[in-house]
Amino acid sequence: MVPLRDENPISSTPYVTYWLIGINVAVFLFQLSLSSSQLEQFFNTWALVPNQLSASFAGQVPFPAFEWMTLFTSQFLHGGFLHIGGNMLYLWVFGNNIEDQLGKVKFVIFYLGCGALAGLCQWIFAPGSPVPTVGASGAIAGVMGAYVLRFPKAYILTLLPIFFFITTIRIPALFFLGFWFVQQALYGIASLSTQVNVGSGGVAYWAHAGGFVFGIILGPMLGLMGRKRRF
Repeated sequence: MVPLRDENPISSTPYVTYWLIGINVAVFLFQLSLSSSQLEQFFNTWALVPNQLSASFAGQVPFPAFEWMTLFTSQFLHGGFLHIGGNMLYLWVFGNNIEDQLGKVKFVIFYLGCGALAGLCQWIFAPGSPVPTVGASGAIAGVMGAYVLRFPKAYILTLLPIFFFITTIRIPALFFLGFWFVQQALYGIASLSTQVNVGSGGVAYWAHAGGFVFGIILGPMLGLMGRKRRF
């Protein structure tokens, strides 16, 4: 299923959402220009590497603040076309309404905050992993959590493939996103025993689930449930 659009009118142009998508795409295009060795070095520098973050918390690196910055810079890196394509689709679908509700400045704070907290959530479960963690998934999961809280009665127009045909179906946002969250949480729990997590180069399920929860928490703190703020 692929969400195409929501049913909630927005009253201002979502410039921040567009800029975030543009920055992510620009960084990904830059990644494509790098050789394999350069890309590996690029990820080791700017991605969230759990064991390096653990070392920074333990005071074992000369500039720990630089490692802490990767909680934010890693949100703009992606591991492939499907990775960035899926993330940007979800950001485009859900980000505009949350930006409209929070206002542009608060939306930036909300987005980056959810992404950083999601990264920390994943780090808790794999603090010794040397595998770089990349992607905007945690931040976008926060946007999705805020969306289901603010628009629980909304419907998502979704593509539904049936054998060789494709049709559309309207699915309640509460069901669509609630099912997604439960799925991520269950995968995260399963990864504890199977070791299929960021530590082995898999999907960062705990970042997804954590970002969703933090979106529900941070959204109201920034005025999500109040009247619309434009700036």
